[in-house]
Amino acid sequence: MSDAEPEWSQRDRTMAAAKLMVGWVALLWLLEVADVVSGHALDGFGIMPRTASELVDIVPAAFIHFGFAHVAANSVPLLVFGFLAALGGLRRFAAVCALIIVADGLGILLMAPANTNTAGASGLIFGLFGFLVVGGFVERRPLGVLVGLLVGAIWGGSILMGLAPTQTHVSWQGHLIGLAAGVAAAFLFRRRAVAS
Repeated sequence: MSDAEPEWSQRDRTMAAAKLMVGWVALLWLLEVADVVSGHALDGFGIMPRTASELVDIVPAAFIHFGFAHVAANSVPLLVFGFLAALGGLRRFAAVCALIIVADGLGILLMAPANTNTAGASGLIFGLFGFLVVGGFVERRPLGVLVGLLVGAIWGGSILMGLAPTQTHVSWQGHLIGLAAGVAAAFLFRRRAVAS
């Protein structure tokens, strides 16, 4: 028996991807509302570097933000990149996101500057960007290549700016690690060509 996902129509796949990402982004906004109402109690789920007890915050940190402007800045790219990546299958998408979030969190734990607290979905966003840009080429799928080129053309400039070490108000380390994890995920979770 195959472990492949059940055969869904393109419409079903599109609707599932859209619902998943709208729900994900809505969750981020709800968490920020809860954070504000609680006097920013959720900010403690960010990652403080080189502290063993922070291992438990690696996954939650990807869902916590430092203010509504922070959530707003991450909402559109997460919605778009997540939707496009989820069109390739929800199980694969879950594995890609898990790899990016865990690798990014571990990297932040090891590499972030001392006395910082890092949280937010931007590491995942950079990872999904890398996954989408590289994935089509890895799988040699023309539509995937086209999607990657469009994503790169539209968001490439802002992605490059987010990797600049001169930007002290963002975690360029987290962005870089997320991007690298997304590229790795494109290779690790590539779809195999179906034999005819």
